[in-house]
Amino acid sequence: MNTYYSADYILTASGPSIQNGYLELDDNNVIQGIYEEDELKLSDTSIVKRFKGILVPGFINTHCHLELSWLKGKMDKQKGLIPFIQEVMSKSRSRTDDYMEAMQIADQRMVDNGIVAVGDVSNTIDSRDVKLKSTILYHTFVEAMGFNPEKAKNIFRSAVELNESFTPLKSSIVPHAPYSISKELLRFIGHFCGQSESLMSIHNQESEEENSLFRYKKGLFLDFYKGMDLNIDFFKAQARSSIQSILPHLSKKQKILLVHNTYTTLKDIYSTKRTDRDVFWCFCPNANLYIENTLPKVDLFIKNDLVITLGTDSLASNDDLCILSELKTLHHYFPSLNLEQTIKWATINGARFLNIDANFGSFTVGKSPGINLITQAEGLQLSDASSVQKIV
Repeated sequence: MNTYYSADYILTASGPSIQNGYLELDDNNVIQGIYEEDELKLSDTSIVKRFKGILVPGFINTHCHLELSWLKGKMDKQKGLIPFIQEVMSKSRSRTDDYMEAMQIADQRMVDNGIVAVGDVSNTIDSRDVKLKSTILYHTFVEAMGFNPEKAKNIFRSAVELNESFTPLKSSIVPHAPYSISKELLRFIGHFCGQSESLMSIHNQESEEENSLFRYKKGLFLDFYKGMDLNIDFFKAQARSSIQSILPHLSKKQKILLVHNTYTTLKDIYSTKRTDRDVFWCFCPNANLYIENTLPKVDLFIKNDLVITLGTDSLASNDDLCILSELKTLHHYFPSLNLEQTIKWATINGARFLNIDANFGSFTVGKSPGINLITQAEGLQLSDASSVQKIV
């Protein structure tokens, strides 16, 4: 017997909001119908589950680091990106024994927060078993990093081995960030992975120091490399921002997710649009505030009609793995945002990037995207008290 779900509002992520409408689901939770309030006349009201609040599709988290979950509450806040990286590296040398349990708890927390699919960054095989047992659909981004061009071939070989180890999970090899990847390593990734049309994700402009490095070969990254005994005489100032410098080296056949974009400018956006690449832009606002106490210039991305997704980053840089929390932060700092628009960032846009939009991301007949209930909203306005409950 089919079941009907109704609420004050339904946000389909594929059309206009529906007030007091209905979703019809079969026993496999596949959507069989979507109805306006006056379109449906049911004699048996026992098959209707009525809620106060807003029904939205299951959330898509396009950027997470599950393997860093053991660092929850252990990292200093608002110290800047480079001190953050140094602290992660330092603490990782003495990783606690409960790291597996921490990942399991984090995974369950995402399930409880209505997240149905995740793009997760991994540097080790540690998260594989958790992902295999999870109800969440994971795509693993196997991260390759190394600024020394002489080590590029060996680094890439290690990434290939790790990527193969994640079978049967979906995975792809990706670069970490412009400041941690040599052009030689980028070429390996582009040559061997770009032709396969696998997904690409890269951290982008999370710190202004990244742009200073690429434009002028100045700033705190020089001290960072010196502290790692890394000679970067080979690196020359590019007279361009980091994204303008590396994007020509990325494949035109891959979907590219640029993550964070905290210091991305209008010039960067124009430059990216001219490259004719399939680019998605991921915001992780709570992590941006946690690390740099700064947010991206969201209005620039909206005005240029860019495809935006949302991520949580890791529990090393966030207090929770909750997409609704990311939405609340964005709406708090950018009150002109419209929930009908931002719910697409949290659902269908991420599903399209991960190539799972045939079944996830929107309320569409034939899909099984999951159902979340947002409560304590004021009409279609989120409040500080708004919370999420996974319904299906």
